[in-house]
Amino acid sequence: MTDARLRHGRASLALSFFVQGVTFALLVTRIPAIQDRYGISDGLLPVFLAAVPILAGVGSVLTEKVVARVRPRVVLRWAQPVVLLALLGVGAGSELWAAALALGAFGLAVGALDASMNMMGVSLQRAYGRSIMLGFHAAYSLGGIAGASMAWAGAHWDLSLLVSYLPAVVVLLPAAFIGSRWYVEGADEEQGGAGEAATGAGAVSFRLLLPLCLVMSFAYIGDSTVSNWSAKYLQDVLGSSEQLATVPYNVYMVTTLLGRAVGDLGVRRFGAVAVVRGGTVLAAAGFAVVAVAGGAWTGMLGFTMLGLGLCVIVPQTFAAAGRMFPGASDTAIARLNIFNYVGFLVGSPLVGALGDAWSYRGAMLVPMVLVLATLLYAKSFGAEPARYGGGHERPRTADVG
Repeated sequence: MTDARLRHGRASLALSFFVQGVTFALLVTRIPAIQDRYGISDGLLPVFLAAVPILAGVGSVLTEKVVARVRPRVVLRWAQPVVLLALLGVGAGSELWAAALALGAFGLAVGALDASMNMMGVSLQRAYGRSIMLGFHAAYSLGGIAGASMAWAGAHWDLSLLVSYLPAVVVLLPAAFIGSRWYVEGADEEQGGAGEAATGAGAVSFRLLLPLCLVMSFAYIGDSTVSNWSAKYLQDVLGSSEQLATVPYNVYMVTTLLGRAVGDLGVRRFGAVAVVRGGTVLAAAGFAVVAVAGGAWTGMLGFTMLGLGLCVIVPQTFAAAGRMFPGASDTAIARLNIFNYVGFLVGSPLVGALGDAWSYRGAMLVPMVLVLATLLYAKSFGAEPARYGGGHERPRTADVG
């Protein structure tokens, strides 16, 4: 495969990550407006919010089966337009059933999209022979910042959901579809066949994958804690103004982008294990600073540390699964991706329940301990490939050292 084709494939996949970042941010940052538009009660809202990650997990499981017959790039090519159109459907509907249908389609499609994007990212990293996964997730973070900014503008000017969403969909839908013409899947594509899962599914040992699944859940528990509770924590616990309380999540997103933008260099220089350990310690320290902060600015320092620490863990977890099961990385990534949604589902309710029953300062120590547990599994990020029968396949990437 030519270097030019790999570069084009890398750029087109980065575009898909960016588009998904924009799309997801536009949805989650306008949840109050969605609730008002459809008249969703406070009691019913958690059901709708939980349904999206649950269906995304189902979509990830289905993707594992689909890529046994077609390549991940085909799944991504069609899943991304469905996600964008589902977002538009959320903005265009008026009846509760329409919201349920649109959010259901969004959930299923986003699971397929997340799984297929990371399958392709791992495959391209293998072809490059060096760490590039953090760069893809940096594009997602950049998209998240852009999407949150668009959502802020829509709320500021009191625009309807449809008017807020339509320009983004009109621009991003054709861009993503045109960009999909240059999708490539690295070294795996040269081996032929419909998909590696067709031959490698049985080789994925859940026992070996479990440490990475736990790390994925812990990371997303930490991430959902910041996204759902940072504003409330700063305002109610640290006594900030309502305006200042909106700053920590924006700072978190920016530091996540910066950390991922330079993270691949760190992996190439120091290895994945060292980078994950460093990110884990920094993230845990960030939670500790938030828990003991005496004022808003100290709290924001903690959230800044969280962004820089957590940002490296998820991309490296996907990359580690690809290294561990090089003959069945698509299957491993589809299964690992489910725990993304497990962490998202658990994190926010866990912190809320502990905050109400105990204290929000104390509640911040729980994700701190869970994230810190990543240190117990850090060696998994430098693991040799799993054995297949009597053979032992060597890895083709060089991003572990």
